[in-house]
Amino acid sequence: MLLAIDCGNTNTVFSIWDGEKFLATWRTSTEHQRTADQYYVWLSTLIAFQKIEADITDVIISSTVPRVVFNLRVLADRYFNTRPYVVGKPDCLLPVDARVDVGTNVGPDRLVNTVAGYDLYGGDLIVVDFGTATTFDVVASDGAYIGGGLAPGGDLSLEALHLAAAALPHVDISKPQRVVGTNTVACMQSGVFWGYIGLVREICDRIKAERDRPMKVISTGGLAPLFQQSEDLFDEWVDALTMHGLTVIHDYNKRQESS
Repeated sequence: MLLAIDCGNTNTVFSIWDGEKFLATWRTSTEHQRTADQYYVWLSTLIAFQKIEADITDVIISSTVPRVVFNLRVLADRYFNTRPYVVGKPDCLLPVDARVDVGTNVGPDRLVNTVAGYDLYGGDLIVVDFGTATTFDVVASDGAYIGGGLAPGGDLSLEALHLAAAALPHVDISKPQRVVGTNTVACMQSGVFWGYIGLVREICDRIKAERDRPMKVISTGGLAPLFQQSEDLFDEWVDALTMHGLTVIHDYNKRQESS
C-alpha cells in the first residue's frame, strides 16, 4: 500500500492507496513544528478509528513547504521502514521533465498536477488549481510542464483586505446574489468572486491564444467547485487531482527501478 502525502501551505493531505483506489483521505493543518511521532499518532488513530487494514509499504511526498519534509521523511523511515519518494528531488523521476528557464525551481504541486492532468486527459491542458495561491499550469502535448501563471488565492485576497484595512471584516468567499453590493460584506464578496471569474477567464484565453491551439481547461483545489458551478470556465473538475498524480509518479518510479 502507498501513503501519498500532499503538503500545501495551508493544509496537508494524507491518502492511502491500495493500488486500485484510495481507502481513506485525511486533512490536517500544515505545521512545520509537528514531529514524525506526532504525525504517526494522529495517522494511526484515524486508521484504527476507520478500521482500515493498512499495510503501508511505500510513501510519496509532495511538499511546497520545505521545512516539513524532514519530519515526513522520518515518519516514512521510522514507522513504515521505507525511503519515501519526494517530488522535486533528483531521485524521484518524472515521466517527462519540465521545460522552463534554467535554474527555475518548479513547485512540486505543479509538477504533480501536470502529471495527473496528462494521465487523465492527455496533453495541451491548462490546469487551474485553487489553493492558497491560484496557479495556472500549462501542459504540453507530450505531457511536459512548460510554465504558467500564479495569483493570490481567493481566500488569501479576502484575508489581505481584512488585515490591511481596519474597517473591513473577515468574510468567506462565495457567489454574491448581485454584482452591485449594498453592504460591505457583499461588496467584498462581489469584488473577489467576479474578479476571479475575470482573472481565470482572461488568463486561460490568453494562454490559448499564445499557444495557438485548442486546449482543455481543468480545475482542482478547494474553491474549484464554487467557480465550476458558477460559470462556464472549465471543461472538467477533478477533486483529488494531486493525489492521482502522486500515484502515477510512484508507479513510474517503481517501474524504472524494476527495469
